[in-house]
Amino acid sequence: MNPVRSRFLAKMAAENTGKNNLESGGFWPFLRRWIPTSTDHIINAEKRLLSLVKTPYVQEQVNIGSGPPDSRVSWFRSSSNEPRFINTVTFDSKEDSPTLVMVHGYAASQGFFFRNFDALASRFRVVAIDQLGWGGSSRPDFTCKSTEETEAWFVDSFEEWRKAKNLSNFILLGHSFGGYIASKYALKHPEHVQHLVLVGSAGFSSETERITKFLSTWKGSILNQIWESNLTPQTIIRGLGPWGPDLVHRYTSARFVKYSTGELLTESESRLLTDYVYHTLAAKASGELCLKYIFSFGAFAKSPLQHSASEWKVPTTFIYGFNDWMNYEGAQEARKHMKVPCEIIRVPQAGHFVFIENPSAFHSAVFYACRRFLSPDPNNESLPEGLTSA
Repeated sequence: MNPVRSRFLAKMAAENTGKNNLESGGFWPFLRRWIPTSTDHIINAEKRLLSLVKTPYVQEQVNIGSGPPDSRVSWFRSSSNEPRFINTVTFDSKEDSPTLVMVHGYAASQGFFFRNFDALASRFRVVAIDQLGWGGSSRPDFTCKSTEETEAWFVDSFEEWRKAKNLSNFILLGHSFGGYIASKYALKHPEHVQHLVLVGSAGFSSETERITKFLSTWKGSILNQIWESNLTPQTIIRGLGPWGPDLVHRYTSARFVKYSTGELLTESESRLLTDYVYHTLAAKASGELCLKYIFSFGAFAKSPLQHSASEWKVPTTFIYGFNDWMNYEGAQEARKHMKVPCEIIRVPQAGHFVFIENPSAFHSAVFYACRRFLSPDPNNESLPEGLTSA
């Protein structure tokens, strides 16, 4: 038996039986023992993972305000009026370095960039966040009932975080779902964003005829109903209780080596990442419940970003791994309608998590994308070897 599971089951048995737990303290104490996590667990797992990073950093919980439970602001609509916080890490940098704000994707958090912080902090002032309802940030009850409300949950809470941090004129990098939110933010607040870097961004692919036909079948109908029921991967992790860490370990061990360049996760990286990912996934459901309001089955945006391409006001660089399941052709189509500079870079030997699977090439792509902030002669910079322009 896995030692993590063995220790946890022994702890449960020593503390009490399930029956006594239910009788003495209600169901919640038992549930908390069944799912061995908490906000403290998340922050401690984050510290252990970031111990692999050599650049000094500051971790803080940035207060984005509070409000009554019946507030019109979506993230305040819950049973309490406690303040909301955005978990933030800021890395030491050279004076006058451009600011790079990093936003994670769905079922992730800022620690997923642990392999990138040192390299990026050598050229930028790097600030990474856990979006509201994810990672070590506050996890208020998710009460949104529409695409518009759900987008506002993330975009407006990010804007409150920006105000609290007194930031402006920054480069905004978003991965996957974080790319979708970064794009929506830049559309609403372009005055604060100098450049947009979208890594394997969601929201640019349109529903295909093949998917439409599949959804008309009985199998497609059942899968679509499951999707609309908002059954998330995190729900499964929680349901497995002490068996959850085993599943996460198998996922992280297999997921991040498929397209590797030889920069495989070390045993230490894999162990610390597994621990971190488990705690961020098993904690209270909050931001994860956005899924069915933002995307239809197949991860196709209900409010596609192509429709807003002509309104783009921020220069943009798309970065995709060669084997990314997000299709870069959606970005090509959006580029046709953009009135600002836009380029698409493809990174070899990498998939959707290009920054983990081929970090050195990813760093080269980011530096090239941001060359006008880093180079004294950006117009003479050439695309780094191995990268491809699409």
